[in-house]
This record gives sequence, C-alpha cells and structure tokens, in this order.
Amino acid sequence: MNPRLSLASRLALLFAACTAVVSLFAGVLFNRASEAHFIELDQQQLDSKLVALRSTLQGVESLDSFAQREAQLRAELNRQPDLTLRITAAGQRWLDDAPSVSLPEAPGLHTLQNAGTDYRVYNAPLRPGQHASPQLTLMLDITHHQHFLQRMQHLIWLTVGLSALATALLGAWAARSGLRPLRRMGEVAASVSAHSLTQRLPQQQMPAELAELAQAFNAMLGRLDDAFQRLSAFSADIAHELRTPLSNLLTQTQVILTQPRPLEDYREALHSNLEELQWMAQLVNDMLYLAKADHGLLVPKREPLVLADEVETLLEFFALLAEDAQVSLVREGGAQTAGDCGMLRRALSNLLDNALRFTPAGGQVRVRMVEGARGVTLTVENSGEGIPAHVLPRLFDRFYRADPARHEGSSEHAGLGLAITQSIVRAHGGRIFCESAAGWTRFVIELPRGN
Repeated sequence: MNPRLSLASRLALLFAACTAVVSLFAGVLFNRASEAHFIELDQQQLDSKLVALRSTLQGVESLDSFAQREAQLRAELNRQPDLTLRITAAGQRWLDDAPSVSLPEAPGLHTLQNAGTDYRVYNAPLRPGQHASPQLTLMLDITHHQHFLQRMQHLIWLTVGLSALATALLGAWAARSGLRPLRRMGEVAASVSAHSLTQRLPQQQMPAELAELAQAFNAMLGRLDDAFQRLSAFSADIAHELRTPLSNLLTQTQVILTQPRPLEDYREALHSNLEELQWMAQLVNDMLYLAKADHGLLVPKREPLVLADEVETLLEFFALLAEDAQVSLVREGGAQTAGDCGMLRRALSNLLDNALRFTPAGGQVRVRMVEGARGVTLTVENSGEGIPAHVLPRLFDRFYRADPARHEGSSEHAGLGLAITQSIVRAHGGRIFCESAAGWTRFVIELPRGN
C-alpha cells in the first residue's frame, strides 16, 4: 500500500509547482524579449553599415569602377571585423568575403548558422528602386549574442530549479505552521474517551478558516458529553426502577417460604408478585418500544384520521378520572391528518394522563386542534403550577421526572410516557415541544398535513 502524502507535503509541492511555472513563464518571456532586442540591435547596426557602404560605392556602375573603390570599401569593412560582405551584379560576384555557404536570396534580415557560427544575413540592393542594381549581402557574426542567450537559458533553468526547491522548503514550513491548529484538533480527538469529554478547542486562537470547524467540533464534543451523561443516567435509572420491584419480589417470597402458611396467604403473595411482574413487563415493553424508535423501526400506518373524533374518544375515557380530580376537559377546533390511529392515541393518552396528574382541583385541561397550510397543530394544555425553564429541555428524557420526589416502584409512572410520545410524533414526521408560562403548561404537537 502506497503511503499517502500529508496535506503539508501536498501544499509544499503545489507551492513549488506554481513557483516553477511562474518562474519558467517569466524566464521564457525575458528570453524572447532579449532575443527580439538583439535582433533589433543587429538590424540597426546593419542599416547604419548599409548606409556607409552605399555612400562608399556611390556612382559604381561596373566591375572596373568597383575596382577603383575596392580599397576604400575594404577599409570601411575593416572597421568591423565581425562583418563580411558579398556583392553580386548580373550573375558576377564583385566581392565575396562571406563564408562558402548557401545564403538566402530574399531581401531583408535572416538568421543563419554555419559550422557552429551564427550569422545575421541582410540582403539589400545597392541602389534602391533600380531593377538592375547590384545586390549587397551583409553577414554579421552574432555568435556572442547566441552565447549570451544560451547562458541566459541555463540561468533560467537554474533559477526555476532553485526557486522551486526554496519554495518547497518554505512552503513545507509555512504549511506545517499553518496546519498546527489541525494537529491540535487531532490531538484533542485522539484524547477523547468516555472519561475525557470535557476538553474543548480554543476557538479564539484558531484562524478564521478553522474557527467554524472548531466550533462544530466543540459542539460535537458537547453533544457526545451530554449523550454519554444521559446514557449513564439512563443505566442508573433502569437499575433504580427495577431494584424496588425485584426487592419486593424477593422479600415477599422469602417471607412466605420461612414457614408453612395457609393457602390464602400463598394466593395473596402470588397476586402481589403478579402486580410487580406486570409492572416490570410493562417497563420492559416500553423500553423495547423506545429501542425500536431509536433504530427507526417504528413505521406508522398512514390512514386518514379525524382528530376531533379521536380526541373526543379519549376525553370520554378520561372523563371519570377528571371528574374525581374535579378537573374539566375541553376540546376546541378540529383537524384531519394521516397517521397511525393506535400510536397517536397512545401519544395523546400520555399527554392527557400527564396533564390530569398535574392539574389542581378546579383546573382545566384543554385540547386544541388547528389545521394550517403547512400542517396540523395539536395542543394539550393544563392550568396549574408552571414548569421551571431549566426543566423544559429534559422533559422528554427517559426516566426523567420533574417532581424531585421519585415514586419508586410506581406501576403507573416510570418517566417514559413523554419519551414514548416524542418517539411517536417523530415517527410521523412531526415534532413536539413544551411551553410553560402564565399559569398554563402546553405540550404542542406539530404534524405534517395529511394526504
């Protein structure tokens, strides 16, 4: 398996590649500009020499007249040793100091290489505008120019290599320094365990690009810490809830077995044990129900429901309990949705039972239904003492009771009703929350519009 490059190494190589490309591009441009500049200089030099040669050969019409000016012409050529001349007229060569090489015949400036020597060849007529004018071919040795350009090319390649190497080293150092916060995040993540979920990244010391990531990482640690604390409390709550009925079963059984007793005593003991076992079975069933909800196994049926009818049925069921508690039950509004009748009845039953238990005598429990454009809102509210604000977020936790007095072994209220209600609402694609103010406590269920 090939080892993967680190992020710092990738950034360093990227910096080096970018620097090499930029340096190479700049070097090529500079080399082309230098070459164009030398061509321009050679053109100017050959133009000035052409003017001098035309002045020297002014009035020359034939080979004989050229012979009279040849000495003066050579004196002019000797002033620039790197310049040679060839003069041709009517197929004859009046002068030929150029190397034995095939020269371009087209007028203008040309570049030629012969035997390792570079030349700039310039063809021009002796007398411009005359068709039969002798032709002048000037050859300028530009080998020193080419050597300069070659040295420049070598320097460019050397600069590209050194700059790429230097940038790679500096880039690696800069990337390593810049990625130090990421390494810190890795160290914190590696140190996270069930016993060290309180560590947090210092967001103020993070770069702007990583501050948001650090905030999300800290939020994740906070959620993990909260979930772990709740899981630990949940395990303790399970043991707490099962301890009392198991202790009762053991105690009663041991007492009954200490000595022979009448048949009626055994019958009474078995009935008492049956109640405890039924309570434990209900607790286990509720836990299994919540476990199915946690794994997305609660799949409600989607059938049309008239919520007003369902609520009315439940209110009739709780009517006797409300009458005994001197609490009035009120239904307001109506709505329709699509859902599982049994599951929604269970959720509403938990809310109504909870509301009746905490409504004082002479109070009222209201069930309101409103059907809007985005869905159905169902509210179960009761008058009475409100719930503190710090308790509201935990109402739907399993085994949580707002009343600090725990009713151990209670076969009616184990603190799972609201958790089950929340699971049912979520399985229907809705949400539930609680509000408590001005002497009223409201549990609000929002369900999507039924099809």
